[in-house]
Amino acid sequence: MKKMSLVVPCYNEEASIPLFYRTVKEVFHQMTLAGTEIIPEYVFVDDGSTDHTLAELQALHREHTKTVHYRSFSRNFGKESALLAGLQATTGDYVAVMDVDLQDPPELLPKMLKMIEAEDYDCVGTVQRERRGQSRVRAFLSTSFYRVINRISGVHIEPNARDYRLMTRQFVDTVIELPEFNRFSKGLFSWVGFKTTYLAYESQPRAAGTTHWSLRQLFAYSIEGIIDFSDVPLKLATWVGSGSCLLSLVGLIIVMVRALTVGGSAAGWPSLVVIMLLIGGIQLFCLGILGQYISKIYLETKHRPQYLVREER
Repeated sequence: MKKMSLVVPCYNEEASIPLFYRTVKEVFHQMTLAGTEIIPEYVFVDDGSTDHTLAELQALHREHTKTVHYRSFSRNFGKESALLAGLQATTGDYVAVMDVDLQDPPELLPKMLKMIEAEDYDCVGTVQRERRGQSRVRAFLSTSFYRVINRISGVHIEPNARDYRLMTRQFVDTVIELPEFNRFSKGLFSWVGFKTTYLAYESQPRAAGTTHWSLRQLFAYSIEGIIDFSDVPLKLATWVGSGSCLLSLVGLIIVMVRALTVGGSAAGWPSLVVIMLLIGGIQLFCLGILGQYISKIYLETKHRPQYLVREER
């Protein structure tokens, strides 16, 4: 029999863990009744939770020692680090990434597995058809992000794609081999290639708890994705600087022609101050873009581990 590993990042999800385990266990039971023999492996990653998430995982492991495993970080390192830690801990022939809040319907697992085995896919991802319970502002920003990154990046990222996906062992091992410290998993899953398809499904409500992603965090995450997979912002800084220089030359020519033909110079200091602030703002904007890329290089050169494990079973 083949083994399927489930990577489940957790951050303050003590209420969701028992519900998740019971729901997914029933899905595997139904797969067995349908004639699909799969050995499950649960790999939970506690991303420095401050509630009783670790206690829930410890209790679940004691009850199901052979199938339930967990890794607990020394502090919160972020979902990207949790995904990597989970992928590195898996031993299954197939590996699925899922959210513990059950917004990723486990009922899709049998269909995803069938598509990999029967249609020779390396990865079956998922896409939400609509974003229920999400504000219009957040939905608009999310749609805009995918539109922008797919225009400026050489890697196509499926719009509204979830982290929820089922992958073959070869696909997972390839993703793990990527050495970068700054990771944007949705981009990495697309970058490695392989034969990939997507399943669309209706968005599901959280089984328990509340979301831990604020609008500010999502915006910062999107900026990180753009920087990790495109150098267009650097080119934008060059274009803006070149445009500013060209406008300055045009302005200088106008001032010289006016002085030679009409006489005098442009009156008033407000216009001068505005021009100085405009040029200064453009310079700071370009320096900010450069700073973002330099900070990424700085983090890469430190060679620090992407996470630290305090406890694992």
